Amino acid sequence: MIKPVAYKKTLEGKSNAHLLTFDDGRDYVVKYFQPGFEKTLANEWVAYCLARYLGLPIPFAQLVEIPQEFSSQYPELSQMTQTQFQFASLYVPDCFDGHQVTEVPAISNKENLAGVILFDYWMCNRDRTRKNIILCDDTPNSYRLWIIDHAEIFASYNWTQEDLESLPITILKSATHQIMACFIDSEQDFSEQLEIIQTLPIHLIEEIVALIPEDWQVTSEERKAIVSSLVIRRKKILKKLMERFIKRVYRPIHEQEK
Repeated sequence: MIKPVAYKKTLEGKSNAHLLTFDDGRDYVVKYFQPGFEKTLANEWVAYCLARYLGLPIPFAQLVEIPQEFSSQYPELSQMTQTQFQFASLYVPDCFDGHQVTEVPAISNKENLAGVILFDYWMCNRDRTRKNIILCDDTPNSYRLWIIDHAEIFASYNWTQEDLESLPITILKSATHQIMACFIDSEQDFSEQLEIIQTLPIHLIEEIVALIPEDWQVTSEERKAIVSSLVIRRKKILKKLMERFIKRVYRPIHEQEK
């Protein structure tokens, strides 16, 4: 397991993320367990593992241990709750968030965009703002898009079991999804991604949830509720949400282009 060697800075945002250098020579965005944001780390872990399996453009991440003797050297870290594991996501340098780019002429990995949108609907991620994508120069006239920050999947960073059983079934208000939709060539892209999500092995979902560290305070009943919610949403809800998105967002955008 990689170990931290240097603290760089606290990053913007309410999830209190910190940029640390590790002994593999790379920088990672590290999130600690926080009271009041109890489900942030579990959300990040579940979203990362599933997005990675689906081949979505999400930075590599892993569980890490930050020794108390390291954290105690920095006031920003010494006040954090010291669980055994924290969530660390590889920092992607020399990129811009969606707010920093005024014009996006092209996206080089546009084949991933329908999958990202459906993933957000499956996860009930209501926080796909322009700050939660990053755009990296790929060619002189295009960007590569990455998705980051999944602290608020399941509609909240401090959801309860009851919340999981009644997640919203609505079109998400996301200007970022509208931007993505501009670059999706065909409605068929959505159907293909839906099939991939719906055929993802349920045992994989169960295994990912089972690996949530015990001291992240997700009970066994809540773990069962996560799996149940994801299975129900992909089987009974996701297709309907996809069809609504295509009708209300995707088609109007592309009809304007004609």
